[in-house]
Amino acid sequence: MSQVIPEADYLMRMADGTIKQVNPFTHTEVWTVPGRGNRPLGVSSPNPLPLNPAEHDAHCAFCARRYLETPPEKARLIKTSDGSKMLRYLPAEHLFDSVAEFRRIPNLFEIVSFDYWQQNFDYRMPEHLEAHRRNYLASEMGRQHVLRVVDQRLRASGLDEAERNRLSLDERLQHANAFFGGGHEMIVARRHYVDGATHDHQLASSGSLTPDEHDQYLCFTVDALREMYANNRYIRFIAVFQNWLKQAGASFDHLHKQLVAIDKRGVQNDLALRRVRDNPNIYNEAAVNFAAYRNLVVAENDHAVAFAGFGHRFPTLEIFSKSERSQPWSHSAEELRGMSDLVHGCHAAAGPDIPCNEEWYYKPPDVDVPMPWRILIKWRVSTPAGFEGGTRIYVNTIDPEALRDRVVPRLFQLKNEGKIAPMKIAFECACTPNCLRYNPAVRQQESPDLECPLWSEVPASGQ
Repeated sequence: MSQVIPEADYLMRMADGTIKQVNPFTHTEVWTVPGRGNRPLGVSSPNPLPLNPAEHDAHCAFCARRYLETPPEKARLIKTSDGSKMLRYLPAEHLFDSVAEFRRIPNLFEIVSFDYWQQNFDYRMPEHLEAHRRNYLASEMGRQHVLRVVDQRLRASGLDEAERNRLSLDERLQHANAFFGGGHEMIVARRHYVDGATHDHQLASSGSLTPDEHDQYLCFTVDALREMYANNRYIRFIAVFQNWLKQAGASFDHLHKQLVAIDKRGVQNDLALRRVRDNPNIYNEAAVNFAAYRNLVVAENDHAVAFAGFGHRFPTLEIFSKSERSQPWSHSAEELRGMSDLVHGCHAAAGPDIPCNEEWYYKPPDVDVPMPWRILIKWRVSTPAGFEGGTRIYVNTIDPEALRDRVVPRLFQLKNEGKIAPMKIAFECACTPNCLRYNPAVRQQESPDLECPLWSEVPASGQ
């Protein structure tokens, strides 16, 4: 049995104002010391530079005029007169026939390589991926595109021109297998800057999307997640995350998510599995219920709930799906939209200047107990230093209540301006205990009828 953290230790205010927190899932200990949070948030640009109109849609390798600088795409989402349409496996000759609102492309520099899967598991691409590879390389433009990107990758790995020239055509094309059957992909948004931007500080973030666009972004990512599992039976978990701004680990300040397949569940999932085996209702009791009792809930709709998290190294907003389904690809369209709307609202409330990580957590396919899908948005506004290394106590400059107080007024403003979807905010939220329906025992207790009448409905004595 795993160690149980007493509820009283989750969030405690000391007499001097120090806030002590312990995360009930990771057991991470965090302090917020008075005065440490009085720092400016975000990355400001005191002297923004005007944008060069000639570089429109060509600011980085993820931009629309530079499609050929990334590996062959696997899918794109485009706008049509009838709504959105997904195009899969476009040939190189047709890449510029449409403008992708979102693209699904392989990562040029994989965290877990195609060779890893091939050499350790004898992984072989499914026939439909192999067919895509053959078809793409069959055209002169496609083959030249692939060879240029391979050369870019080899150059970055340290091979000089002479070493690259010694490679045969077949050897170069072997390096391209990762572009068609690899397990590290990205979902890239169209905009680098917001539409109509004039200066280089007007970056397009998740929060600058419309609610509909963000729903497409999230659903397109879920589709990629489902397909990656289907294409490689050796995958045990796919990490989904978004690094916004270089201070949060992004290579480009261009909106994108990453999906990385691994052959383990990972330490975080193994810890969560032990906790939920000990207490199947822990995500209700130690997360959403506790947040509601402490007035940390910031937003809610029919399908999801968001609150200021506790016990995190960075200020963190947590968004939980209320669905009885444990995995994103099993959610209904309405449930996906509910999650998207709250995630979008949290990003919009933070604004584009705060570096942040978006992390997805869900039940791995080989786990036999239910867990809710949840998304954490971590504001990277502090840097751990020597104190944390020596004590394993982390200093978080914004405590959960202060985070709530920063986010809630902004959510109300955005809601009134029509920039985020309709949702209940703070005191408007129902905060019903055990609102997460992943736990079968919670669902069994649900009843459309009251088992006893309300006091107001009981006749007075003698009537």
